[in-house]
Amino acid sequence: MRYAYGVAAALLIGGSAFSLATGPVGAQVAQNAPAVMAPQGAPMSFADLAARLQPAVVNISTRQRVPVSRQQNDPLAEFLRRFGQPAPGGGGGGTGEAPSRTRETGSLGSGFFISADGYVVTNNHLIQGAGGTGTVDSVTVILTDRRELPARIIGRDQASDLALLKVEGANFPYVNWGDSQRARVGDWVLAIGNPYGLGGTVTSGIISALHRGITGAGAYDRYIQTDASINMGNSGGPMFDLNGNVIGVNSALISPTGASVGIGLAIPAELARPVIDSLRRGQRPQRGYLGIGLLPLDESSAAALGIAKDRGELVRSVVPGQPAQRAGLQQGDVILRVGGRPVTPDETASYLIANVTPGQRVPIEIIRDGRRQTVTATVAQRPTEEELARIGGATTPEGTPFDPNDRNQPAVPAGQALGLSLQPLTAEIAQAVNVPAGTRGMVVTNVDPNSDAAEKGIQRGDVIISINRQAVNSQAQVTAAVDAARRANRTAVLLLVRRAQLPELFIGIDLPPR
Repeated sequence: MRYAYGVAAALLIGGSAFSLATGPVGAQVAQNAPAVMAPQGAPMSFADLAARLQPAVVNISTRQRVPVSRQQNDPLAEFLRRFGQPAPGGGGGGTGEAPSRTRETGSLGSGFFISADGYVVTNNHLIQGAGGTGTVDSVTVILTDRRELPARIIGRDQASDLALLKVEGANFPYVNWGDSQRARVGDWVLAIGNPYGLGGTVTSGIISALHRGITGAGAYDRYIQTDASINMGNSGGPMFDLNGNVIGVNSALISPTGASVGIGLAIPAELARPVIDSLRRGQRPQRGYLGIGLLPLDESSAAALGIAKDRGELVRSVVPGQPAQRAGLQQGDVILRVGGRPVTPDETASYLIANVTPGQRVPIEIIRDGRRQTVTATVAQRPTEEELARIGGATTPEGTPFDPNDRNQPAVPAGQALGLSLQPLTAEIAQAVNVPAGTRGMVVTNVDPNSDAAEKGIQRGDVIISINRQAVNSQAQVTAAVDAARRANRTAVLLLVRRAQLPELFIGIDLPPR
């Protein structure tokens, strides 16, 4: 039967080739026509493949002691404190304060050997310390034969959520990396890991999507999506193709319940392997950096700028003294191409920049004020996450906007077409809404709850700095900016908004028909 099936397939393929060769030039047939679709069957069983691969997949167990307050877990101490008595073991003085103590916490996950001498790949979040700083106290690798081996942390990379461990020994079963760039939607995959601490578990499915983004930002927001069951504890485990090669590192799931609903996510091998290779050499992963904050273009933002949706990204901010500023990039520019490659949802500007070798000069095609131009930037090495936090300098807003019930200063209805009431920002209002000194713009005093601005999250106390990259400090400038957008047949305008001490943000607002 299998032989006859193969002959039939060959005849179908041959017939397809004949009809294409002899048919009219440019003739089209249905995508699922029998002449186009070569019959393919599912594997009879994954058993042989799973048996070969499972020994290379390990369980990861971590331990860490974290400080806790005695009073958090001691009802008697809380009772005594309320009556001014010292807690048992406390320092006296009637304060009820007790010395801190620690408790042990841990995590369970998965990993896999990539060499016979004991290098193990896993996720960074499994071995990262509580609170997101440092690392756990100990890591244990548990093999399929139930041996438990202590592991050293060779290196970790927070940006990609990858880590490399090492256990002492030799002749460990290991697996090779595959080529995730050749993976296609619909390909079969296997996931092997440690869901819920149950030990070696094999699940199968297909690739549901490629280049799936879940955060909308970052060079590593680019996952393989699968319907193979991925649950808590699968993190760090491998995703295999049917040749037994690792094409992904299982890392996350999307679920309203915390359990698998058929949307599992894996870091593609094309991204994971260079990071792991760098960690193995004792180096920081090499990835490019310009020093810009980026925003994807939604429908309103694209309409405001008069460009196609999903083609390009908006420069939200430029970090002073970094390569982007030195190259002449400005806030509000739209990046269309990096190194000749178009910026799309599948290949974001962050991804393209990160894959440029530090020190290399790269042309960047942009749109600025409706005109295309190209700037050339010398890409730097991306700083660590801690350094980026210091460079960014974003802080949590403190205080509250000015009293919404205070009507002493009448609102100027400059933004009625936007569904906003606005008035010029004064030094007193700037202090009340907690924006940095020297900020200029129009403060939002009221928002029409039925407007697109309300839908997009504009709030009373926000400061509109510019409209379509034109600074606005008066009613006349707001009106002029909106009128200019209408004359250009734009259906939306792009607002640059400042809220308290948060970074400035571009928001596209639809214009209502006149």
